Amino acid sequence: MNLKITILPGDGIGPEVTTQAVRVLESVATLYGHEFQFSEQLIGGVAIKEAGHPYPRATREACLAGDAVFCRGRAGV
Repeated sequence: MNLKITILPGDGIGPEVTTQAVRVLESVATLYGHEFQFSEQLIGGVAIKEAGHPYPRATREACLAGDAVFCRGRAGV
């Protein structure tokens, strides 16, 4: 299985959580012969600070271009 996965770490503890999740996915890929291509993009407060918008165009385009999106967020948000 080959997948393009967009990673949206967000703010707060998001970057720490998504870093570890990517490590798990890399282990799964190695163990089962999959290939995952990760693209980390900005979202939320970090995106406002860096790009002037909470959901920059580049983030949207990366999400739409990939096969999956991994976002550390709250349930119901």
